[in-house]
Amino acid sequence: MRIVLIGDPAERAALRRTLDHTTLEIAGEAETIEAARALPVNADAFLLAAHGRARVGETRATETHDPPSESLTPREIQVLELLAEGLPNKGIAARLSISDQTVKFHVASICGKLGATNRTDAVRRAVRRGLVTL
Repeated sequence: MRIVLIGDPAERAALRRTLDHTTLEIAGEAETIEAARALPVNADAFLLAAHGRARVGETRATETHDPPSESLTPREIQVLELLAEGLPNKGIAARLSISDQTVKFHVASICGKLGATNRTDAVRRAVRRGLVTL
């Protein structure tokens, strides 16, 4: 997932250090949301560094922010958290001691419940809704 970091330079530096061990790619940085929106980069989300805490804002204006019509099961939340870490289905299956097919079933269910078109979109929507944190 490609992100834009937003905040003052010290907060962004602290957030960069935190993100060093993740699969997130920093596509750009800005001090304000307006400046971030003006950047000529393609990003999936904005990550706001605010007083040592991160909040995420979606870049897609067309996406609805309504809660999912069905809540996710505890296992679907586990799968979603591992998706957010960037693990492939086989990695998720190994971590949760389930089959690849079961992971595929969970991913399909998550996408359906969140109205996502693919696994990356599911993670974006889940982050926006506060279901997982990055």
